Amino acid sequence: MGESGDCRVYACVNQKGGVGKSVTSTNLGIGLARHGHKVLIADLDSQASQTVSLGWTQPDELPATIATQLGKLVENKPFDPRDGILHHAEGVDLIPSSIELSGLEMRMVNAMSREVVLRNLLAELKPAYDAIVLDCPPTLGMMTINALAAADRVIVPVQPEYLSVIGMTQLFDTVALVKKNINPGLQIEGVLITLANMRTNLAKNTVEIIRQAYGENVHIFQQPIPYSTKVKEASAAGKSIYAYEPNGSAAFAYEKMVREVERDGRQIGADVRAAKTVEHSR
Repeated sequence: MGESGDCRVYACVNQKGGVGKSVTSTNLGIGLARHGHKVLIADLDSQASQTVSLGWTQPDELPATIATQLGKLVENKPFDPRDGILHHAEGVDLIPSSIELSGLEMRMVNAMSREVVLRNLLAELKPAYDAIVLDCPPTLGMMTINALAAADRVIVPVQPEYLSVIGMTQLFDTVALVKKNINPGLQIEGVLITLANMRTNLAKNTVEIIRQAYGENVHIFQQPIPYSTKVKEASAAGKSIYAYEPNGSAAFAYEKMVREVERDGRQIGADVRAAKTVEHSR
């Protein structure tokens, strides 16, 4: 989403479950598609929450999933990178997941170049897209490491409660390790406050703690995503919040996040073009 032909990969990561990773992946991906970008979402969780929330409610019956594709790469078998990609009515493509992925993760532990299997798959797909959104499992295991190895930017959804916050340091340490050893271009796009009831003192105080602890070094998205039953209803209906409740507070908050991501993408693209101009003039 920088200059033409540049596909940016975003990983939604938090080792804690239930913080809104899949919902954020859905509404980031569809939000970017609504702005005219060609977007692919990849479900990297064997529980297939992303796949189900986009309307494919029987993921284990799908003929091809992310596990199928990565399995062929691990075994060095020929494959069509487009095989199994589904198209959602709101303009995004999806690589679905299934329970089969849990078995593949165990096989990947002994695979050659195991940390970059996903990156190799996405390299085949990136020319067709402006953005790829990776919905990561609630662990810092092999699939999350693969996602960080493949990503350009990390988005960290976090619920404003104490237990959610204390795991963030471990997550940032993992990102730093992957950046140092595997993916030097990896950056944290930002921390997104999710499931927030900002009328409570707990939420207000926790958001303040997050801003004080991390705000100097990490971007905190301006608008917390409010707790809303409509978000859960949208997922159950296989839709984004924009389609389900377009005038609601959650749709407004996710739209603000998408605009921040776009703005950052344009700035990075401008920086890259400027650097290339300087390089050519030498």
